[in-house]
Amino acid sequence: MNPMNQQQRSEWIKAQAMQAGFDACGIATADFLETDAVRLEQWLSKGYHGSMQYMENHIDLRLDPRKLVPGAKSVITVLKNYFPGNRPNTNGPKISSYAYGTDYHDVIRAKLNAFLQTMRDEWGEIQGRGFVDSAPVLERSWALRAGLGWIGKNGQLISKQKGSFFFIATLITDLELKSDHTFNTDHCGTCTRCIDACPTDAILPNKVIDGSRCISYLTIENKSDFIPTEFEQKMDGWLFGCDVCQDVCPWNRFSIPHQEAAFEPLDPIMSFDWADWENLTEEKFNKQFNRSPLKRSKFKGILRNLNFIKSS
Repeated sequence: MNPMNQQQRSEWIKAQAMQAGFDACGIATADFLETDAVRLEQWLSKGYHGSMQYMENHIDLRLDPRKLVPGAKSVITVLKNYFPGNRPNTNGPKISSYAYGTDYHDVIRAKLNAFLQTMRDEWGEIQGRGFVDSAPVLERSWALRAGLGWIGKNGQLISKQKGSFFFIATLITDLELKSDHTFNTDHCGTCTRCIDACPTDAILPNKVIDGSRCISYLTIENKSDFIPTEFEQKMDGWLFGCDVCQDVCPWNRFSIPHQEAAFEPLDPIMSFDWADWENLTEEKFNKQFNRSPLKRSKFKGILRNLNFIKSS
């Protein structure tokens, strides 16, 4: 194993994260998330997770990475920019910019695996697992602890230098590393633009998000055949996800277009108008969106969303 000290290892890892195609990297000690335990319990008790029952599972793993990865000593958090250089110029329904291109799970997982392999090439058979929004990991909390930004009133991680249009991924490892300082300041101030702009009033005081009212939840995580009628006239034309709270955030004036080819918009995203969506068959959907995040909603969900926002 390369005889670096903890500080040198951490600096090397951050440099390699940039080489692997990430846009920021921070490190925190793998420990129990005490503050988050209280917050998560309260959030679940109020039913803000809606029908996302999986949020009630594996609470112990969410709060302690050492139970998720035995022997874990450090949590490496990386950010991947997805801010679009151009957006669809059609009169069709709206799609969240994170879903324009290839499914980010696939793109980032490949980069994380390559990143971990680079570390193993340098230090031998270290233990580690990468996670991309598909395991019981509180990514934003770890990004906060790793000094990468603060949690805004809209629940998003925000960087003073780069805004909030980032995917967050974590690599939990048994390497002992030099931790960064937790980001302890809040730069939202008295601004309430995200709260005021939310079409469904999902953003509550004290940085609490009622997930069951969020348009992203209603159009993606909601597996019901219906969207509740109380949201008629409130969906703002969103077919899949929502960018409103990020689009109005003043800090996103610092966002710069991503340089990731895989995140470039798929042809249907850029060209489909209402008629194209209305005439889309399940066969064409599965073919044209087989590598897209939209497949998470399946054709049935997309059709449900389309009919709801049209009728309301």
